[in-house]
Amino acid sequence: MQRTLDSLAGCGSLRADRVTGLVLLNMGGPESLEDVEPYLCRLFSDRQLIKLPGGPLLQKPLARLLARRRAPKSREHYRQIGGKSPLRDWSERQAAALGRQLGDRWRTYVLMRYSAPRAQEVLWQMRNDGIEQALVLPLYPQYAGATSGSSIADFQRAAATLFPGLAYAVISQWYDWSAYLDALVARINEGLERFPADRRERVPLLFSAHAMPQKVIDQGDPYLSQVLATVRGLLQRLPDRKWQLGFQSRSGPVRWTGPAVTTLLGKLAVARQTEVLVVPLSFVSDHVETLYEIDIELQAAACQRGIKRMVRSPSLNDHEDFIRALAQLARHHLALHG
Repeated sequence: MQRTLDSLAGCGSLRADRVTGLVLLNMGGPESLEDVEPYLCRLFSDRQLIKLPGGPLLQKPLARLLARRRAPKSREHYRQIGGKSPLRDWSERQAAALGRQLGDRWRTYVLMRYSAPRAQEVLWQMRNDGIEQALVLPLYPQYAGATSGSSIADFQRAAATLFPGLAYAVISQWYDWSAYLDALVARINEGLERFPADRRERVPLLFSAHAMPQKVIDQGDPYLSQVLATVRGLLQRLPDRKWQLGFQSRSGPVRWTGPAVTTLLGKLAVARQTEVLVVPLSFVSDHVETLYEIDIELQAAACQRGIKRMVRSPSLNDHEDFIRALAQLARHHLALHG
């Protein structure tokens, strides 16, 4: 059964005879190297994403301190991938492609959590466009309170204040949506085509997901179980393929979900495996976690451990099959909430 049928409570019912606004939620990123520190400060100030010690009163002062300390290293990462985050560009391209796919009964919008365009700007634009109903779609397939939950709550707070008459529903999770899994399999197959045909069947898949503090998972956050469900859905479409699941973007002195992708690369090397395909999960667009952490940092770690050929499967970005998957998801939920 598709768990994507579950939705957080919206405000009012939706009608098929009205124009529907489709609001794509994403984290955002710095628009320039100068914006790195302010972006990190906004990110670290969100207690739903990270609870810094000292309680709410100390969250913002500590966020400013932490952002100042992290900014030089983070700025260098962004410098190596072009001087800014490409996440807004990809989200806007996805929105434009979805608009073409869905037709004139839909209007698409991009709303970022920690960078422009923010909730207030987008909701004012929707009001000016005469939108009366909306579907809210976080571009995180697997729900986590720190990502989907924070972005959804941000939208809901702004809508309650700025646009209380808006009827909307939220597609809170779509980790097992069949067309999404099919699009991921297509990207995996594209990655496998970069290996010699006679060895392709023996190349293992190293799935990589963003790590979460283990404490959050232990408290009931569904993220890890949904990542595992996504992996199961992919393996049903890729039978007899060797695979492992690791986690990236682990930092700070807390216990994170594991194992780390670097640990698994080491184990592959010990087992005399010299080729591997890395498959990013929980990222639908290229950004610093794919372009720097995997393509640069993890690639170097693979070489150091004796992996001769590490390939990353392409991100979903604005591939036509992925856009079709999101369009089908949106139409399905509009019918469900009508």
